[in-house]
Amino acid sequence: MPVSSGSPFFLVLDQGTSSTKCFLFNEINDVVFSHRIKHTLSRPAPHHVECDANQIVESCLELIKQCVEFAKQHSSKIQSVGVAIQRSTFLFWDKKTCTPQSPVLSWQDNRSFKIVDELSNHNQLIHEKSGVPLSAHFGGAKYQHLIRNDPSLKSKVDNGDVWFGPLSSFLVHKLTGAPVIDHTIAGRSQLMDITNLKWDEELCSFFNVNQICLPTIVPSAEQFGIIQPWNLPLDCIIGDQQSALIGQGGLTDNFLAMNFGTSASVLYHSGQSPKHVNGLLNNVLFSNEHETHYVTEGSINACNSLFYWLEDELKIPHKIMKWDTRCENATTNGVLIPGFSGLAAPYWKSGFETIFHQLDGATHDEIIRAGMESIGFLVNDILNTMNMNLTDKMVPASGGGARKPLLQFISDITGKSIGHSSMKDRTAFGVFSLLKKAAGEPIVDEQVECYQIFTPRMEETLRKSKLSQWHSALKSAGIL
Repeated sequence: MPVSSGSPFFLVLDQGTSSTKCFLFNEINDVVFSHRIKHTLSRPAPHHVECDANQIVESCLELIKQCVEFAKQHSSKIQSVGVAIQRSTFLFWDKKTCTPQSPVLSWQDNRSFKIVDELSNHNQLIHEKSGVPLSAHFGGAKYQHLIRNDPSLKSKVDNGDVWFGPLSSFLVHKLTGAPVIDHTIAGRSQLMDITNLKWDEELCSFFNVNQICLPTIVPSAEQFGIIQPWNLPLDCIIGDQQSALIGQGGLTDNFLAMNFGTSASVLYHSGQSPKHVNGLLNNVLFSNEHETHYVTEGSINACNSLFYWLEDELKIPHKIMKWDTRCENATTNGVLIPGFSGLAAPYWKSGFETIFHQLDGATHDEIIRAGMESIGFLVNDILNTMNMNLTDKMVPASGGGARKPLLQFISDITGKSIGHSSMKDRTAFGVFSLLKKAAGEPIVDEQVECYQIFTPRMEETLRKSKLSQWHSALKSAGIL
């Protein structure tokens, strides 16, 4: 794509579970440069999933460097930087040296499920106050687990020597020297009151959290500081799924969309006040010094990560997995309930092994198809929990996991029209939209365009039968 010399650029980092991507947008919404660096996860024990925070920071620095060099080659400057980032990955790090002082527990990590069981009597109160159901997925339980299992870490907390927070706070501290946490990701800590957007004494007491180690909470569109050595202003930090909704047109109230990546989410822009729905997340969509908007979300832990897990489980090399092709040519009467990273909305169940229901003797393709269908079943359950009238509305879907057989199955099982977004990287576009909004510049194309629309074609008797099998499997597993 031709690049106009001298035009300012907006730099967006999309920091995800398996890779970090960079994008340079010009003033008319075109991506003029992009690159990606992959990184790895480790699984040292069952329910344990960790990442390397320093590796991710180095990836971000390398990508920023590449963007700066591209801008210089075109006699241009980078006007502003924003980051969309994975949300429920937490760690402790040293306040002075900014070095990790604990394992970095991925959002997929479920090792703290016993703490969740201990606090189960407080689930409703915690959910209503924090906006998110009690789960090992979030920060509070991870904090308590790490402190319990490392007495030296507790001593560092008591002495005020360490921060505890999400990967986003660690990254911002590394880039700018400012240890802060934005509203959209603070909502995943289970320690912030979703109404007044402050650390809450009662929530912290449930998880024995010492607030001396918690970063300052700030809006998502905020002057976070200057990225050195390039003197670049960091003006936005936001959760990746929130950014995906905004990137599909979700800056307006009452907008619904889906995003399918390593995990998946069904997201609804619910307005400028929090709205509690049992089983779903109530979080900040975006905020600045003048306004705060909220999102109602149903999250699905296992989307693309499910197919990576099945590669290992079924011993299928990644190059020949091609799950979408396998699913398109397979049918199944069985049900797979992914337990390796726990079930999120609307069930919030962790600490169980993946369940293969009526899949004895099934082929690999049939098992993979059952895994894919689990995503569609969960989308349907989330939409039913949201309880919105969407009969005549097309629901846009984006992300690398938004592939033909999955979107067709979601349409079939929900009875809704599902549109596949024609623009890739809607998450990055969401950050870009917020950067332009903060700069007071118009967004040329907010509305999502879909190049393919999927409409229901499954017979009603089959649809009811498959839903019945799914819910029977959940009941047999003690989940429903």
